[in-house]
Amino acid sequence: MIVSGIAAGSTYALMGMAMVIIYKTSEVPNFAQGEMALATSFFTLMLLEQRGLPYHLAFPAAFLFAIGLGCLLEFAVLRRAKEPSVLGFIVITIGLEMILMGLVSWKFGADPKTMPFPISPYDSIAIGGVFISSLELLTLFVALVLMIILFIFFRFSKLGMAMKATQQNHTAARLMGIRTNRMLMLTWGISSLVGCTAGLLISPITMQPYMMWDPMLKGFAAAVMGGMTSLPGAVFGAYILGIIENLFGGYVSIEFKSVIAFIIIVLVLCIRPSGLFSRHYVKKV
Repeated sequence: MIVSGIAAGSTYALMGMAMVIIYKTSEVPNFAQGEMALATSFFTLMLLEQRGLPYHLAFPAAFLFAIGLGCLLEFAVLRRAKEPSVLGFIVITIGLEMILMGLVSWKFGADPKTMPFPISPYDSIAIGGVFISSLELLTLFVALVLMIILFIFFRFSKLGMAMKATQQNHTAARLMGIRTNRMLMLTWGISSLVGCTAGLLISPITMQPYMMWDPMLKGFAAAVMGGMTSLPGAVFGAYILGIIENLFGGYVSIEFKSVIAFIIIVLVLCIRPSGLFSRHYVKKV
């Protein structure tokens, strides 16, 4: 159950990292994150089944589509909002979520589907007497690699530093020559790419218009628990959440398995409002 919890936590970690990337730049949680991954996953299915593209062409095309979708939503919708509050931005992202879900339902229908994938979700590998599916192992590996790449990117690259500067002080960043609008658009593109990876790894099991709803909420829960400005915190929170959720479902109640995630959020926010791995800053006026 612990190994299965870690595997489930890898999916939550990808969604949590995607939400943290946008929050680090704009301080706004993107609730359309799951449906952006949903649209990309069904776009990939269309390329594989209707267009007949091989995997080595369909997946890179899906990544490019995800980046383009994120950039387009920021440029065409978020940037056009006339000085909205944080609450206004949240409502906009919820509206985008509903629009994308509706478009996917209209185009592809509500019947469950399964995406062809190079690795079968039903093939298992035995490691020390513990069985884990090949797809779960791949998800764990991808989550850890992306976490390392993103940590290095935000910590050491000039572009990553510019994104963090945009988040800390938008006006000061512009005065220092940073093109903040471009940084925001690029942030949405990178975040969409990370979320798309989670969607593609879930798609071989099942595909339907609501498939990203649960991973998105659990990813958000993990990001809040670890700290909405900390990529390692979001990943660590996701693994804690996956393990506790699985153990609770196995030993207490499978019906209330999903509830435990939000109980953990309430407890963490009561004790540490900034999360386990973020600092709580107090501004003196």
